[in-house]
Amino acid sequence: MAKNTERKVNTMWGGRFFSEPSNTMEKINSSIGIDHRLAGQDIKGSIAHVKMLAHQEIIPREVSETIIDGLKTIENEIMAGEFKFEVSLEDVHMNIENRLHDLVGSDAGFLHTARSRNDQVATDFRMWIRESLDELVMLISRCMMAFLGIAENHYDTIMPGFTHMQSAQPITLGHHMLAYVEMLSRDKERFGEARNRLNECPLGAAALAGTSFPIDRFMTAQALGFDKPMANSIDAVSDRDFALDFVSGAAICATHLSRFAEELVIWSSDQFRFIQISESFSTGSSIMPQKRNPDAAELIRAKVSLISGGLVSLLTLLKGLPLAYSKDLQEDKEIIFRVHDNLCLLLNVMAEMLPEIKVNKEVLKDSASSKFITATDLADYLVSNFKYSFRQSHHAVGELVRKAENLGCDLKDLDINHFKEIEPNIDDGIFEVLAVRHSIKSRKSYGGTDPSQVKARITEWKKRLT
Repeated sequence: MAKNTERKVNTMWGGRFFSEPSNTMEKINSSIGIDHRLAGQDIKGSIAHVKMLAHQEIIPREVSETIIDGLKTIENEIMAGEFKFEVSLEDVHMNIENRLHDLVGSDAGFLHTARSRNDQVATDFRMWIRESLDELVMLISRCMMAFLGIAENHYDTIMPGFTHMQSAQPITLGHHMLAYVEMLSRDKERFGEARNRLNECPLGAAALAGTSFPIDRFMTAQALGFDKPMANSIDAVSDRDFALDFVSGAAICATHLSRFAEELVIWSSDQFRFIQISESFSTGSSIMPQKRNPDAAELIRAKVSLISGGLVSLLTLLKGLPLAYSKDLQEDKEIIFRVHDNLCLLLNVMAEMLPEIKVNKEVLKDSASSKFITATDLADYLVSNFKYSFRQSHHAVGELVRKAENLGCDLKDLDINHFKEIEPNIDDGIFEVLAVRHSIKSRKSYGGTDPSQVKARITEWKKRLT
């Protein structure tokens, strides 16, 4: 039978094929539209790999140097935007290797010695996520500083604290802002822990079983900034726990941002008027000229669905995969890149929007004077001064609240005789106990809303972040 000289099978793997892929197969099989973002990591990994091959005398040193020169040329072409990625070459690895063949000829064929695309992509992907984690930690720190800025300016600004979206106890705005600083600090910790866990190198695991060549995996791991090589070649090419760590941490961080975005939407409404979002992060209405919409906050809240959806997508992608590598894993990059891009955007928007927020201190203060907001202080007072059990005290104050409701007034507006009905020894000092400012200053327990506690925590966080 005559040899088919017209076939267009990918020369990187097509030795056993005579028929070229269909156009539809090419569309579903190609990932270059997504994984071209790994080009920098791919070149770094290839340079480390080929240096190791030469050091171990697996390939000639002069071949190694030729390949490295070619890879650096490709890197410059990519950085200059001159590199042409070909869909027919499937992925970033084959595009780079094909271009290397154009530049250095048959010596390029030595590059893939003792490795597979399976360990190659796992290494590239870990390096990319490692760099992204470092980036996100910096962005989170910037966002924390923005929250700290409001906390410092309003460490003693009175506002109502809420449970069940009902006024519960008076707090300070600074204290409220510090809650988000604490949340974001845990996000940083999660990303740091994820970075530590992923920092093992898959390179050298080859397809799944390792290689018969006398490679030095510790050398490549060290060259690429990993702590050590992964200890099991099957796990090395099939593991995506590091991607799950990334996206789960991102989903938690995004959820924190969404919670505050929701508060911004509520607080900026005409019904609350606690704050005003700057025009830079608001939009108008096409029909209602008076409108000023908190669209930036609403979009933060909305885009979190893409991030948390990424976590569900990746879990679903992985749940049915047998060991070791399957082509399904090609789809993990698109999920991670989308999650990364959206979280970076949300953190940047929040960090820039926060310093421009105008706080309506008087509205906050008036809202903190709502009926019965210091009822807990009265209950604590009875326990501290008259040896009530807390349950006795709770019941007695509940009766006073019901009496005040019937009279259409607040606790502080009751006559002293109403208080004496539950405890004859109560005197006029009870009205000081019921004052909002007194309530806030009394919360001196560690982590409480007392302004001195808030200031101390702000100082501590500023030192840690700077």
